[in-house]
Amino acid sequence: MRTQPDGPTAMSAAENLQEHLEAEGKLDKKVVAARVDGVVKDLHSAVPEGATEVVPIRAHEDDALAIIRHSTAHVMADAVQRLFPGTKVAFGPATDDGFYYDYDRPEGTFSEDDLAAIEAEMKKIIEEDLPFRREVMQREELKALLESMGESYKSEHLDRLEGELSVYKHGDWIDLCEGPHVPSTRFLAAFKLTHVAGAYWRGDERNPMLQRIYGTAFANPKLLKKHLKQIEEAKKRDHRKIGKELDLFTFHPWAPASPFFTARGAAIYNALIDYVRGLYGRHGYDEIITPQIFDRKLFETSGHLPSYGENMFFAATLDGLNEAAAELAKDPKEGEERTPESCKHIIDEHVRFGVKPMNCPSHCLLFGSQLKSYRELPLRYADFGRLHRYERSGVTQGMTRVRSFAQDDGHIFCTEEQLPGEIGAFIDLVFEVYRDFDFHDARIAIATRPDERLGDDAIWDKAEQALIAGVEAKGLPYEILEGEGAFYGPKVEFHLKDALGRPWQLGTVQADFTLPERFELEYVGADNDRHRPVMLHRAVLGSVERFYAVLIEHVAGKFPTWLAPEQLRIVTVASDFDAFAHEAAAELRKAGVRVTVDDSNERLGAKIRAARLMRVPYVGVVGGKEVEARGLGVRSRDENKDIGLLTLDQVRDRIVQESAPPSQRATNES
Repeated sequence: MRTQPDGPTAMSAAENLQEHLEAEGKLDKKVVAARVDGVVKDLHSAVPEGATEVVPIRAHEDDALAIIRHSTAHVMADAVQRLFPGTKVAFGPATDDGFYYDYDRPEGTFSEDDLAAIEAEMKKIIEEDLPFRREVMQREELKALLESMGESYKSEHLDRLEGELSVYKHGDWIDLCEGPHVPSTRFLAAFKLTHVAGAYWRGDERNPMLQRIYGTAFANPKLLKKHLKQIEEAKKRDHRKIGKELDLFTFHPWAPASPFFTARGAAIYNALIDYVRGLYGRHGYDEIITPQIFDRKLFETSGHLPSYGENMFFAATLDGLNEAAAELAKDPKEGEERTPESCKHIIDEHVRFGVKPMNCPSHCLLFGSQLKSYRELPLRYADFGRLHRYERSGVTQGMTRVRSFAQDDGHIFCTEEQLPGEIGAFIDLVFEVYRDFDFHDARIAIATRPDERLGDDAIWDKAEQALIAGVEAKGLPYEILEGEGAFYGPKVEFHLKDALGRPWQLGTVQADFTLPERFELEYVGADNDRHRPVMLHRAVLGSVERFYAVLIEHVAGKFPTWLAPEQLRIVTVASDFDAFAHEAAAELRKAGVRVTVDDSNERLGAKIRAARLMRVPYVGVVGGKEVEARGLGVRSRDENKDIGLLTLDQVRDRIVQESAPPSQRATNES
């Protein structure tokens, strides 16, 4: 075992980053790490030979946050194992909003009292001001160490690692880790453990269920307090909570991770689709319908079966299952052995069908069904067909990660020359849509070629350059996400921040030269020769279910009038006025207003409170004065005030005007 620093450095064999920064006069009590030629390293790491730039990272900087959180996760794990001997640790990374660590605790789950005790023990460790130290070890030595500690999960993970292997220590606690970490535990004063959840080892439900403790940490208590306040607000806005309160959707164990939408919930769902459908008419898309179940040859041709098969559902006929059972029941031929692989081959032969997890292969079939002319391009297909993906139960969550969903999915077939224009037009469409939903903080990222991919580098070069050119032509800033593209092409991602400042990746456009090649798609060019089209995969909302969930939390259930399932609720002062209330509702419905009547025996105040709890945009009160004037006493949710007595015509005009998306209203007014 050897302790960093190790090996030659730019200054001396003993010099580390801390000494280097101190000598340069750049070290103070707030420096937690350093950036060496752009790479973040521990302060006690050796100065690499030939390093040209060493920049301190202070606790308040963005690059410090992940280091602080990862280090806090280590302190939490130390505290857990001090308090609950025999507990094994698994993974413990920093996340976008905090950190977590997975534990295999013999006694089972952790309680709220346990979390409080762990926090108290963490504070003791932090007060000890224990330095973090990195130690590089040989594989055999590290394997023996982990097994002697009983850390079976870390030992298994070690078998998957390559290259230099290291552990981190603070005090007597040690963990397999590549770092980096803060100089000592004293930098970790602002933290909070938030909750416990179950998590399968490696996210696979076939593996043991572990206990995951979540927490968060910041550079100082003020930032922590602000974040905890945001967490409390996020709990109030949780789409699962609001969805239940507003009677929008539900789930059932017989259809796991597949939402059921009530009439109210379906009204919003359909309004989202109708909104996008209206855009398609103006932007030159043709809506199509494609099957849900295909022969597996489709997914073999597209490349999805080998690349995405574990996330697909497969379908079989009873005849096919009976044929497979008969084959499996036969005795193997002499000299043959019945193995899992041979059994799988038999099942594959008879379970011929796959349920589509995406639309792109079927759109290729439709495009290829007739030879197209260059005059027909660009050809823009839109498809709201249902998709099914086998998400592991350990990762499904409300409507943000489901197994059954629809997308505002579209595929554009065009020439290479048309690519920049189509990408630019799509970017314009994306920002128009997000403005309508009151999202104003969008970040663009371009995800480039992953290690496992289809097609050669020349194709990927063209695809990546086309996306970059399309974004730059709009004068928009972007960042590069190396290696995070789809297996068939790079993509532009649109990351939005909601009302609480949380980022969500929603829209995307992907340039694909590969699928047209695999499906041998062609069009006849102006030169009368045949050419290969390029394919753009694009979605604005993405998964409608996921966007729905994000929107619920963004508006805290207060849907704008144009989306609200119930735009107006009429409440009666007494039963004497019920007849007029229903007459008024019927008249307003003729104009397309979504209106209900509360003629229950509750007091008027209770009826109004009930409407407020359901976040109804308008409440119309009916009493004697309103009947006489043939109007409603209207209260506005968004203006948070009583508007006063309006005639039915005025109520109708007001709500109808608000029933169009903002961009359409602006167009109509101009």
